Amino acid sequence: MDNFVQRLKSHIEHVKKVGEHCTTEETTKQALILPLLDILGFNPYDPTKVLAEFAADFPGVKSTERVDYALYCNGQPVMFIEAKSYAANLTNHAPQLSRYFNSSLGVTIGAITNGREWRFFTDLINTNVMDEKPFLTIDFTKANPEDLTQLAEFKHDNFHAEKLRFFAEENQYIQQFKSVIKKSINEVDIDFVRYVAQQANIQRQLNTKFLESIQPFVQQAVQQAISDTVVKGLSSPIIITAQPVEQKPVEDQPKVSQTVQEPDFIVNPDNEKIITTKDEQELQRVVSELFPEYDLVSKDTESYFSVLYQGKSNRWLFRYDVNRKRPTIQFIVPVDQNRRSELERAGLEVQANGSVFLDKPAHIYRAVGILRDCIDYCVDDDNFKRASS
Repeated sequence: MDNFVQRLKSHIEHVKKVGEHCTTEETTKQALILPLLDILGFNPYDPTKVLAEFAADFPGVKSTERVDYALYCNGQPVMFIEAKSYAANLTNHAPQLSRYFNSSLGVTIGAITNGREWRFFTDLINTNVMDEKPFLTIDFTKANPEDLTQLAEFKHDNFHAEKLRFFAEENQYIQQFKSVIKKSINEVDIDFVRYVAQQANIQRQLNTKFLESIQPFVQQAVQQAISDTVVKGLSSPIIITAQPVEQKPVEDQPKVSQTVQEPDFIVNPDNEKIITTKDEQELQRVVSELFPEYDLVSKDTESYFSVLYQGKSNRWLFRYDVNRKRPTIQFIVPVDQNRRSELERAGLEVQANGSVFLDKPAHIYRAVGILRDCIDYCVDDDNFKRASS
């Protein structure tokens, strides 16, 4: 990640230095867009990863119109990019990208860029219809470290549509919430005043007249609360003295409350060799969120961590083993050729015995289809009947 971020920082300086000289679309592509694709692991000189002037039978799209770039993973197009010149206003060109996006099944990520600003879109509102607003906008002339980290989601070796949709949804909600919170703080409207008064348990009838009268007080309180929070976060006084400090008797010592950081692992009280790691806990959380309608219970052993259907030890969806150089996961259903292709297309590495490398818990999003097969298998009682003699 450090090398990735460093390359992005160098690219930002490059954009700032030469951007204004990119007066045509073609110059912008060569000088600003293709270098970023290379940083993301999409080699612009490899047509199996980056295909320029991508053409397909897009209903409603003129035969002369082509997508500037289609990015590929495992032989499948996964993202469309519409390129414009450095000085272009991207808002005016978003509809063109949406026509390609809306007419192509399977591609759920689109981007439009002028080399300086990148806007990423998906279809959170209506399936296969590009949202009007991007879920992520990055301007390299105003980039910050958080933006650089977010771009890692689009790396070739980390690219997965379902995971990106989850990232897009999270990002969209956060931006919407931030907008509402900023507006509430800056304007302190009557609804916000009413909420504060209710939470403060003000013993008055909260009619409009009273709320308007205390509106300025709430605004001052908000400003002071923000100021106090910032000051508290920045200040950490350290007292250094060379003089001996007189010790008070123990009974006179003031009690100091200390915050004890909870460990990010759980030790089995009956067997200290069984330690449920943070990654294993996260894996259980993700699977439970993906399939909330099923009774899924985690079970940890000295050898592996598993998720069971209805807590039955023989109905395990998967077994996750972290006791190796690279964590692996084994599913209860066999990884046949179709499932192997599905996993490899999602960027996961499948071993000869059918187990799969799962370097991060979040990578389980790439195997949602296989997990569904595992649940269907575990739910079916016929799969667990003893064979008649």
